[in-house]
Amino acid sequence: MLKRLDRLSALIDRFRIEATVVPAVEAGIAPAAETPGANLFLLMGPAGRPANDVRGGCLVFRPRSGGGRPAGAIAVAAHVDLGGDVAPFALALPEEVRIALCDAPALAAVAEVLLDEVMRPRCGGQAILDRLCEIVVVRLLRHAIEQGGADSGLIAGLAHPQLAAALVAMHEAPGRAWRLEDLAAVSGMSRTAFATGFRDVVGRTPGAYLHDWRMSVARQEIARGVPLKAIASRVGFSSAAAFSRAYSRAYGHAPRFDKAERPDAIGDQRPRSMADVRSSA
Repeated sequence: MLKRLDRLSALIDRFRIEATVVPAVEAGIAPAAETPGANLFLLMGPAGRPANDVRGGCLVFRPRSGGGRPAGAIAVAAHVDLGGDVAPFALALPEEVRIALCDAPALAAVAEVLLDEVMRPRCGGQAILDRLCEIVVVRLLRHAIEQGGADSGLIAGLAHPQLAAALVAMHEAPGRAWRLEDLAAVSGMSRTAFATGFRDVVGRTPGAYLHDWRMSVARQEIARGVPLKAIASRVGFSSAAAFSRAYSRAYGHAPRFDKAERPDAIGDQRPRSMADVRSSA
């Protein structure tokens, strides 16, 4: 039996999804008049539907900023951090994702539990609400991939039946000396077809994508205090000096300047130089 390709776990492990529900004024469908920082909203359907029926409602997610309060009856509002404004998921999604729950049964199932927790507050409710919102976002990402919710970029690449395998391979093993022919073989494509298809679908060459992924992983490791020599090995460099030079070209400063940053803030700066390696990364 073939192992099912897991398109999300390596990304989620690296860029943790964290959600915090914005407190409501009172129990039930009555969130605060203002929802500062909120970027995930559960909107209820038209008046006249049962108060606990989410099937006529929708989810609105704005991955890079709150962007104000959406029109409609808000049942739940939460702030979701995908790992920084330029983390892979934040960049891959459009400014706003709006999904009708009648078209997404898996999302509707979680939304029903979420709404129940809001309408009937119980012990540990805040923690449950936060975790449920994180599950909502993961299922939203699944939905976007399954429905082909992007024309290009990471989501489009993960939705591609062949290119996804190469993306997952890079995400899981950034330190491997990936060659173009290796990634093509993982995808079950010829070298030329893979290189052309990857650039057309993802929007970057495989080498440029791998370089940026390595730099993102390295920046997190630096913030956690991992020694440069260990980081260099983990992200495919032969020495700490070679890694430091590449890092400085990417971000405009030496690795030591990022040591004071919080790990959950990493990703707040896109690499300045998208180096494009040839057939050997």
